[in-house]
Amino acid sequence: MKSFSLKLGIVAVAVLSVSGAAVPRSAAQDVPRFKVDPYWPKELPNNWILQGVPRLAIDKNDHVWIISRESDIATTAQLDAPENGAAQDPPTAMCCKAAPAVLEFDAGGNLLKAWGGANYVPGWPLRREHALLVDKQGNVWVGGNDPGDTLVQFTPDGKFLRDIGHRAPNLPPDQRKQNPVFQKDNNQQTDYFTAGIAAPAIDDDAHELYMGDYTHRRVLVYDLDTGAFKRGWGGHGIPLSEIGNDPQPPFDPAGPRRTDFTLPVHCIHISADGLVYVCNRGGDSIQVFTKQGQFVKEFFLPRMTAKGGTRVFELAFSADPKQKYLYDADGTNNMVWILNRDDGKVVGSVGHFGRYAGQFHFIDGIAVDSKGNLYTGEVGTGKRVQKFVLQK
Repeated sequence: MKSFSLKLGIVAVAVLSVSGAAVPRSAAQDVPRFKVDPYWPKELPNNWILQGVPRLAIDKNDHVWIISRESDIATTAQLDAPENGAAQDPPTAMCCKAAPAVLEFDAGGNLLKAWGGANYVPGWPLRREHALLVDKQGNVWVGGNDPGDTLVQFTPDGKFLRDIGHRAPNLPPDQRKQNPVFQKDNNQQTDYFTAGIAAPAIDDDAHELYMGDYTHRRVLVYDLDTGAFKRGWGGHGIPLSEIGNDPQPPFDPAGPRRTDFTLPVHCIHISADGLVYVCNRGGDSIQVFTKQGQFVKEFFLPRMTAKGGTRVFELAFSADPKQKYLYDADGTNNMVWILNRDDGKVVGSVGHFGRYAGQFHFIDGIAVDSKGNLYTGEVGTGKRVQKFVLQK
């Protein structure tokens, strides 16, 4: 299998097509280059097969943790016969069975741990796992993107520790419409996680948990130890009290710029210099704030077509001490864009739409280890994780 390598000429073409001008040669030579490792990870044991990989996390040992999501109600069941023929009763084929929901790999691609899945513990995500975090102590946090899901903490071996957040009351659907807890557009309600966890982040030093979800236009911050709500804000730093609750019209890239977030708020990351980067996925932008919610700046990802889809699914920082670059997982064009972190300028890219090694089909997750290597996850029918080795 021919491996994929990002060449400087491709970088220049990518930048030319996006921004209209190629970067200077001296700058282009500094842009990270990657080569896919087509044999990472190694084959799974136990007749297991991966499913959609929406999120990845890197721990202090540079081990790679992933979510393997067994089902995806947005499309079709992810693991249906004959793909899970070995799991049928009686079996209908020699292969396969769904891997557990949480898997840990070392840098060489060896599987170290695997646990979790539907009904693993009370409080496990109702249907679709999405969020994944590993904190400084090595504990693993898992969340789902269904209404009512909480964020659940485990030891690295999968032992339940606690969950944070309040599950909404278990009411029949006809009664939920009258209950204010279930009002999707109530951006001032902070007591319950009612809209699915799209974007959690942990500030270990401050003992704070940042949250974003699928149907609210805001960032919320909770005390990591007690779960108490501390503060929150909307797009461009507007107070929670000023966020509108009327349904949002579709985002028009040619129209006036929106002050508010455009759903969903799909990722939150805290940089080494203490800035908060938010994936404004529906608005094709990255908004940057202080930890107190003061708006700093906004980067827009230009569209290739007039009606192109959303571009900012997930972010990762480069591994250098100053985190010079941002990596953006573009789930519409199925590429990783390389941006200058200070001004948001696109300076390169990795991959394109496809199913071969080094290409992407429904890219959603992205993470970087301490050596600068890039890891990606694909959902929908992509169903895989890939490693891109940083070229020195």
